[in-house]
Amino acid sequence: MISRLDNVKLNISEGEDKLLKIARKKLGKEVKFFKILKKSLDARNKNNINWIYSIAFSSENITDQHADFEKLKKPPRVVIIGSGPAGLMCAVRLIEHGIAPIIVERGECVDERAKTCESFFKSGALNTNSNVQFGEGGAGTFSDGKLNTQTHDGLNRDVLEIFTRFGAPKEILYLNKPHIGSDKLIEILKNIRNFITDNGGKYLFNTVFYGFKRQHGKILSVNLKNCKFGEEIELAADCVVAALGHSSRDTFEMLGESGVKMEPRDFAIGVRIEHIAEEISFAQYGKDYRLLPAADYKLVSHAHERTVFTFCMCPGGVVIPAASEDGGVVVNGMSRYARDEINSNSALMVQMKSCDFGGGLFDGMNFQRQIERQAFEAGGRTYKAPVQLYGDFAANKISSCFKSVRPTYSGGITFAPLDKILPKITVDALKAAIPDMDKRLRGFASPDAVLTGVETRFSSPVRILRDENCESVSLKDLYPCGEGSGYSGGITSSAADGLKVAEKIFEKYKNH
Repeated sequence: MISRLDNVKLNISEGEDKLLKIARKKLGKEVKFFKILKKSLDARNKNNINWIYSIAFSSENITDQHADFEKLKKPPRVVIIGSGPAGLMCAVRLIEHGIAPIIVERGECVDERAKTCESFFKSGALNTNSNVQFGEGGAGTFSDGKLNTQTHDGLNRDVLEIFTRFGAPKEILYLNKPHIGSDKLIEILKNIRNFITDNGGKYLFNTVFYGFKRQHGKILSVNLKNCKFGEEIELAADCVVAALGHSSRDTFEMLGESGVKMEPRDFAIGVRIEHIAEEISFAQYGKDYRLLPAADYKLVSHAHERTVFTFCMCPGGVVIPAASEDGGVVVNGMSRYARDEINSNSALMVQMKSCDFGGGLFDGMNFQRQIERQAFEAGGRTYKAPVQLYGDFAANKISSCFKSVRPTYSGGITFAPLDKILPKITVDALKAAIPDMDKRLRGFASPDAVLTGVETRFSSPVRILRDENCESVSLKDLYPCGEGSGYSGGITSSAADGLKVAEKIFEKYKNH
């Protein structure tokens, strides 16, 4: 029999070994099974900060049971476009059902991709097929690996367990705000790849999906091209999973031209805001902040008619170049597992509406592109990012020097007026929101805070329409999946959508 205790408090100065003592005292005998179910921080009273736990324990030996998946005797030929969280989790679950997919990825394997990205950060030489947006692991590889989500999909737990199976820290199973860290994600991705290939799956890196053949509204094959050598490949497919990511603009255009039904989506744009990490931690935790990990935050402001919110907050992290198209500047945030860099940063996003850019299918995408190009022009037609101190931004002045906060963007920076790059409604909303957010997080509106532009890849600007079986409403056997197809946002929900699509494919062919 397993016992459970909730709301177990430990002061931040106490070690977790005390939990086992509590369990032993409760049982009155030796504990042979012990598990932390949940861990969160209660910092409402800065003079009495506690970790809050839920724990399970027993005097009996108990082992976790793993699901035994039914396997298909005649598996279909499945091609997955994209190796981000949605594509990879779809592949893992398909293999568990006896289906070995082929994964088509326009970018490089993660080791080569990391080198290519590092080269871009230093030299500005952009590889438009392999970068922070494209390559093994998707955009999430270089954004801290945050796994907290707003969704309550029952598959979210499966996602966490699969990540731990391939090397993620076990703590992600119980932390209230789990993260893996970009440094650990690289090894996890390689472990997932080995599992897929050891079980008959295949990867085609540096390979672009540029079209397909169909008959009677059904896909027969996909057209691929190796972007290093120019070799063209036609690959027969019974099912195609479109796990495209939010930045596959050329693929969205190709699908739209091919008659695949899609719809435009609203999205958000903004900047990255950087503060000194210790100052954020002190504001959140008070004098004992050094006993705790670097603090995060999540803020929303309704001080303007447009909602402004923080997103992808990176405690102890850096701002990185995230362009994927020539002639456009894009930024993102990244943290390693330790989250021990001097600054913390977050995206500071303003909700955009179709009235800002038009109601056409690709008007939003072109709107994003225009802002990225304006940022590129501001940097002297380079990938230097335009930056401005918040105090100067609020006073409509071009910054001339940094103060207490130094920018971490590694691609070079240029002082530029962000109000000449971002739409006026975005600028007005940011100016209203930052001092409003400061009411809830003192120091957020520090005049020394650095604003780095532009953050435009919050979400996909289009959605590929699908039915209740996750198939495209206009093309049988095409399965739009994950963030790029408009059905999720972030690593966990995208990965869960990949599992969902895999289950739908299994169900379709189970009785064939």
